[in-house]
Amino acid sequence: MDRWQAMRIFAKVAETASFAQTARLLHMSPPAVTRAVAGLEEAIGARLLIRTTRSVKLTEAGRRYYEDCRRILADITEAESAAAGSNATPTGTLAVTASVLFGKMHVLPIVTDYLDTYPTMSARVLFVDRPVNIVEEGIDVAIRIGHLTDSGFAAARVGSVRHVICGAPAYFARHGVPTSPADLKRHRIAVSTGAWASPEWRFARNERVVIHPTLQGNTNEISIGAARSGWGLTRVLHYQIGPDLLEGRLEIVLAEYEEAPLPVHVLYPEGRHAPAKVRTFVDLAVSRLRANRTLN
Repeated sequence: MDRWQAMRIFAKVAETASFAQTARLLHMSPPAVTRAVAGLEEAIGARLLIRTTRSVKLTEAGRRYYEDCRRILADITEAESAAAGSNATPTGTLAVTASVLFGKMHVLPIVTDYLDTYPTMSARVLFVDRPVNIVEEGIDVAIRIGHLTDSGFAAARVGSVRHVICGAPAYFARHGVPTSPADLKRHRIAVSTGAWASPEWRFARNERVVIHPTLQGNTNEISIGAARSGWGLTRVLHYQIGPDLLEGRLEIVLAEYEEAPLPVHVLYPEGRHAPAKVRTFVDLAVSRLRANRTLN
């Protein structure tokens, strides 16, 4: 009998305090259970159980060995479950959430590619600029920007994003380039009411400036559009203006005053025990997002 099976039998005897009950539960004969435990004791060189006609008790060595057996057997079971799941075919509907712009720009292409790869799957996306309760709203995978609380969920960091202040070259040609956060007070500012929770813009070294926006809109697209047109300045996460930066429609200013970047994570509840649909999507999303240069 192999060591793993002997450990399994011993652990069951320790839990039931009965050779006979262990034999019934494991569909073995009582002598086979006795031989397995005796063989384990001989191999280890220590007595694990004290047997009397009325009871079975663990020795001190037996108690320590039982705790180790529980941990080892649990690890084996988890490894086998993960290995079996890795070969499973994704099925069902995958629910993914992210913030609105990040979802449209970076998550939706991954979801559609995933559906092309697994044509029997379907997907539901929830792109909202508010906190989403993953469990209550039936979400399988969330892409989160910002520092995570200790939720107990599995998380893979895929990059980071920066808060940046930007404007169009034509605006800077007419109104000049701010060289310090205090200079922002003399510039026209556009903000999104969804993201603009405080009149204070924070910068490195705990520097703060109270902003009085001239234009407020309900989406980031509005403030970005105003900046792109040369109307004024706005503050957004840098991935939101990636194409505008590459094509020269917007420029970042005051980069030396920026706060530390915010991490981006792929978050999912079940960890190694996640169903195949979740693990396959997480693998794809992590690979694609880590390769995205706008998130580094």
